[in-house]
Amino acid sequence: MSLPLTFDDLSLWLAAAAIILLVTYELLSPSYGRSSVYINRKKLRNAALTVSALFVMTLMVRLVTLVIYP
Repeated sequence: MSLPLTFDDLSLWLAAAAIILLVTYELLSPSYGRSSVYINRKKLRNAALTVSALFVMTLMVRLVTLVIYP
């Protein structure tokens, strides 16, 4: 049984998740006022940076495969 997600699907999912997490982190900044929902901003920032780093790694793997195997 093979995994239904391809590498391209994973890269696209990571890109969308990174954008959503980064936008959410920015909207929770103190300059936008108080929110009734409590979200730990430090954990959200760490999650956003981790997902962004994973997305960049998938891009690097794709770039290396394009350079090595044209």
